[in-house]
Amino acid sequence: MESYYNYFKVLHIFFVVAWFAGLFYVPRLFIYHIEASKKGSPEKEILTKQLKIMTRRLWYIISWPSAILTILFGVLMLTIIPSWILQKWMIVKLSFVALLIIYHLRTHVFFKQLQRDQIKKSSFFMRIWNEAPTLLLFIIILLATFKEAMTLLSGVVSFISLMIFLFIGIKLYQKYRK
Repeated sequence: MESYYNYFKVLHIFFVVAWFAGLFYVPRLFIYHIEASKKGSPEKEILTKQLKIMTRRLWYIISWPSAILTILFGVLMLTIIPSWILQKWMIVKLSFVALLIIYHLRTHVFFKQLQRDQIKKSSFFMRIWNEAPTLLLFIIILLATFKEAMTLLSGVVSFISLMIFLFIGIKLYQKYRK
C-alpha cells in the first residue's frame, strides 16, 4: 500500500483544489442570487432561474464529489502513515478540516434555502461567509507545509493577519460599490 502513497497524495491535492473551487464560487453565486432577487420582473426570474441551475451543477457535480474524494484520499494517506494521526500538527490540521466540513454542511443549508427562494441572509453576510474557506485553506496549508516547525504563535498571528486583511478588503469593496 505504501507504493500508492504518492498517487493518493496527488489525488488528494487535486480534489482539495476542486473542492475549494466550489467552496469559493458557490457563495459568490449565492451573493448574485440574493442581489438578483431584489430586481424587478422579468430580470429577477431570469437571473434567479439561471443562478439556481449554475449553483446546483457546481454544488452537486464539483463540490460534493470533491469533498468526499478529498476526505477519502486523505484517510487513505493516513492509513499508510498512521503515526501522523498522533502528531500535534495533524491533530490541529484535522480540527480545521472538521471546521471546513462543518462549513460545507452549513453552506449546503444555504444552498437548499436559495434553491427554494428563501432569502434568509444578506449579500453582505454571504461576502463574509465567502471568506471562511480562504482562512481555513490558509491555516491548513500552513500546517501541512510546516508541520511541527509551526508554532502556535506564528499560526495565530498568520491567521489573524489574513483575517484582518480580508475584512479590510470586504469593507473597501463595500465602500467602492456605494
